[in-house]
Order: sequence, then structure tokens, then C-alpha cells
Amino acid sequence: MKNSFVTLALAGSLATALASVAVPAAAQDAAKEKCYGVAMKGQNDCAAGAHDCAGKATMDYDKQSFKLVPAGTCATMMAPDGSHGSLTPA
Repeated sequence: MKNSFVTLALAGSLATALASVAVPAAAQDAAKEKCYGVAMKGQNDCAAGAHDCAGKATMDYDKQSFKLVPAGTCATMMAPDGSHGSLTPA
């Protein structure tokens, strides 16, 4: 009886710890936005254009590849050619 109580208590503690870790990750994703045209070659965050996954961009500042950035900052980011980040692919 005592052994099953300890096991149950440990399982509850583990579930609580995992739940508290998962909540900030979801909140963090909500505070980010996709910003097209600012990702460096091989540093894009997901599929776009001619590639199918993160890290597959073949050129810097590709207008079809995005990088996740803090919400509200995309329009202020600038590529060396003077173009700004965009919330939509070009």
C-alpha cells in the first residue's frame, strides 16, 4: 500500500512538472510571427518555396523563406539591400 502511494505521488509530480514546462512553450510560440525575407541561408524556420523543411533555404534573405521573430518586429528588420521583412511571402 505504501509503495503504490509513493508511486502515485511521483507520477503526479512528474505530470505537474511536464505541464508547467509545456505552457510557456505554447505562450512563446504565440509571441512570435513569421517574417519573410530576413532568414540567412540554411537558417529558415520551415518549409517555403523550393524546399520542404527548416534549414533548407539556399540563399540569404529569400523572400519565400521565413524566420520566426518576436511579434511586432518583422517590419523593422532590414536586409542589406534595404528591403524590410514581410509578414507574407513575395
